[in-house]
Amino acid sequence: MEQNLSLYHIFNTVAETGNISKAAKELYISQPAISKAISKLEQNLDIPLFIRNSRGVKLTDEGKVLYEHTRKAFDSLIKGEDTIRKINELEIGHIRIGVSTTLCKYILLPYLKKFIKDNPHIKISISCQSTFHTMKLLEENKIDIGLIGKPDNLKELDFYSIDEIEDVFVATKTYVENLKLRELNDHADIFQTANILLLDEENITRHYIDDYFYRNNIQINNALEISNMDLLIEFARIGLGIACVIKDFVKKDLASGTLIEIPLDFPIQKREIGFAYSNKAVLSNSMEKFIQFYKKGLTH
Repeated sequence: MEQNLSLYHIFNTVAETGNISKAAKELYISQPAISKAISKLEQNLDIPLFIRNSRGVKLTDEGKVLYEHTRKAFDSLIKGEDTIRKINELEIGHIRIGVSTTLCKYILLPYLKKFIKDNPHIKISISCQSTFHTMKLLEENKIDIGLIGKPDNLKELDFYSIDEIEDVFVATKTYVENLKLRELNDHADIFQTANILLLDEENITRHYIDDYFYRNNIQINNALEISNMDLLIEFARIGLGIACVIKDFVKKDLASGTLIEIPLDFPIQKREIGFAYSNKAVLSNSMEKFIQFYKKGLTH
């Protein structure tokens, strides 16, 4: 088939022009070369494709059938070339991003706002799930890039840190005062008796905090698991308990006094968050643009 493609191109041009001389001019090859190509194609198919006469050539019935197929094929190729040119001219592309709901709302959206403004023809698909799920999707090549908290093992991922986050415990002042009324004065007793609101175990933040509890011998008796951080914050605001949240996401609450930060004997170390993608992936032009965008820090 590959060797016959040029023959079909010549056949299609002759069929459209109805004249070998015109086809030769259009294809910039000699008339004998045209005639030879047609003869070879007819031999390959073992059937005449044209009827020759003094005015030119006319398709046989079998030639008409073949022409219907070659015409559609070459029209499709032309449309394909036009599409590729348009993609190149408009820089059209597609990026699939994986991110947790929380990081999407507070971190990714500001990035995307500027990136989309500068690259309006790049399609963005967002898949919201835990960091662990995002890493799995990256391994399976189901997404192009993920915004994640830096895991202990990056495996085959390239990771670029864009910020640090700080985990804190917060509650309403009323909730803490009620705990003190029950003569709970030291921090350990607060953690043992209070409702501690945590993300579920599929979240990398939960693993990080569980490790913090283990290393510092902090025992939690009443842990309530919540599916996402926005709900954690809302439950803390209504006085349900002490919530482990990212400090930057409750700045306004802390400033207004809606929530207060629970002091810790052992501070929680800050964590890195950033964009990760497979180091085995072949990067598209759109991905290259996005990588350069966040590395330049255009939103800061």
